[in-house]
Amino acid sequence: MIQIIDFILNIDKYIDLIIQSYGLLVYLFVFLIIFVETGLVITPFLPGDSLLFVLGAFASRGQLSLLVLLSILFIAALVGNMTNYFLGRYFGQKVFSRFIKKEHLKRTHSFFDKYGSKTLIIARFVPIIRTIAPFIAGVGKMDYLKFVIFSLIGSFLWVFLIILAGFFFGNIPFVEDNLSLVIITIIILSFIPAIVEYFRNK
Repeated sequence: MIQIIDFILNIDKYIDLIIQSYGLLVYLFVFLIIFVETGLVITPFLPGDSLLFVLGAFASRGQLSLLVLLSILFIAALVGNMTNYFLGRYFGQKVFSRFIKKEHLKRTHSFFDKYGSKTLIIARFVPIIRTIAPFIAGVGKMDYLKFVIFSLIGSFLWVFLIILAGFFFGNIPFVEDNLSLVIITIIILSFIPAIVEYFRNK
């Protein structure tokens, strides 16, 4: 766990080391991180927002291709969502049937029928929730076409907005000199929508 925290807080140093050591394989590495963070319900602890921001900063320095990053990470996020959805749809009920009542599963289905589109887009910007949401959508058997459409929108907005934020702001001297602090700030800010929604519902 300590190593994961160190990786998240010093992700720029690790990415730089990977670029220097393995060159173009860095694209495969970051693709897998985004795919796994999005596609496996058991790995919500992997970095998402902070990684995208840092990659954008590296692209602004010419160390990585902005176009390649936007393309492959959009695909990674989208395919991850699809994978998580199918895991939830075909295995979720078998797993949850031992722990969750059938009426709760029916409520999940109704929830995603009513709020699923909004949930999938907002969840993209909230750590942990973005990993769980597509799985629960699968468990609740959310309409697949609707899921695909809003996964496309959510994945596109998440990848493009955060990478471009890193691209345009990552090389500002204050940001570059205090990147660990910026990463912590990004993590805190990304939890705000969930906190606001919780207290609003309360």
